[in-house]
Amino acid sequence: MWFIKSLEVPKKSKLKRDIQKLLLITSLITLGIRYPAKVISQQLSKPKINEVNLYSNKSFITKAVERTGAAVVTIDTQRYVKKRNFPRNSQLFLDPYFERFFGLDLPNENRPRIEQNQGSGFIFADGLVMTNAHVVNGSDKVIVGLTNGKKLNAKLIGQDSFTDLAVLKIEGKGPWPKAKLGDSAKIKVGDWAIAVGNPFGLENTVTLGIISNLNRNVTQLGIYDKKLELIQTDAAINPGNSGGPLLNSDGEVIGINTLIRSGPGAGLSFAIPINKAKEIAYQLLNNGKVIHPMIGISLIEESISERKNNVVKVGYVVPNSPAEKSGIKIDDILIKIGNKDIETASDVIEQISKNGIKKQVNILLKRKNKFIKLKVIPTDITNLQNN
Repeated sequence: MWFIKSLEVPKKSKLKRDIQKLLLITSLITLGIRYPAKVISQQLSKPKINEVNLYSNKSFITKAVERTGAAVVTIDTQRYVKKRNFPRNSQLFLDPYFERFFGLDLPNENRPRIEQNQGSGFIFADGLVMTNAHVVNGSDKVIVGLTNGKKLNAKLIGQDSFTDLAVLKIEGKGPWPKAKLGDSAKIKVGDWAIAVGNPFGLENTVTLGIISNLNRNVTQLGIYDKKLELIQTDAAINPGNSGGPLLNSDGEVIGINTLIRSGPGAGLSFAIPINKAKEIAYQLLNNGKVIHPMIGISLIEESISERKNNVVKVGYVVPNSPAEKSGIKIDDILIKIGNKDIETASDVIEQISKNGIKKQVNILLKRKNKFIKLKVIPTDITNLQNN
């Protein structure tokens, strides 16, 4: 009996253990149903990580600025103004100590003073900075500020007022960060445009827009003393941005910020195409000046219903100019220059510039109902100004 009982005990304990296992499994299943968060949360953690990685990627703007931003510089200029309306032989007003001793306060407009201005620029070669001519024009001292905080004196290599470009040489030792120059001939309307500069003294300011128009003639903006065709953009350019780079989406310089439209129509900004800027910069470096071939006429574009394209007429002829000497007259319609059919005023400027000075160019024009062929020898624009 004891043996039987002893056998029965194991049976009961086995049954009990089986029941306990069943209860344990059931409780685990119940626990998994009631508290599923821990298991599910491990499966959802990977998408969250991917989402964070997605937003941590740099934008093309950031990459573009990082590529060129170090080459953008601040340009501080100083001009000493010594305006004195008193007689030169008046020793009383020539000695500032004497003036202070007797309490002789001069009017502010007659006090010697320093005019300070600020603009932007960028390093395009070893120690060479490209900027606008109007930023440094008439300055007695030029200081270039780098993005690392260093400020160095700079020397003006040359400037060209007709294209509003200037080249500076930093007085110091490199190595220098250099901006990569793009190809402005490849840009199209609608491309991204990133303006970098120091508006209102706020260094390394970046604004974004698009290319709004190409080959915008400055005469359309009421500017007649410059020789420029500009890139138009809606990227914000403010005072202090002048001379800074306009970048494409790859961080390459495609233009130099130069003009803004104020008043009605504000929000229009303009930049000098980098291809033209390079041409001018290398002339300044090699020759110290820039040659601008001209024949001495102003141009008017008119739309005629019979023709799909505009016609380009002569609006004015400079006295004693090559144009006048060759027989060109006001209201003549320019048909062809060299081998190029003329459709816009830009075509005329381009062909005369390509021809150069002291070299004859063939011009076909229409006067009333007659076609006339003329030969003209362009001259440098400075010769026209001296007439």
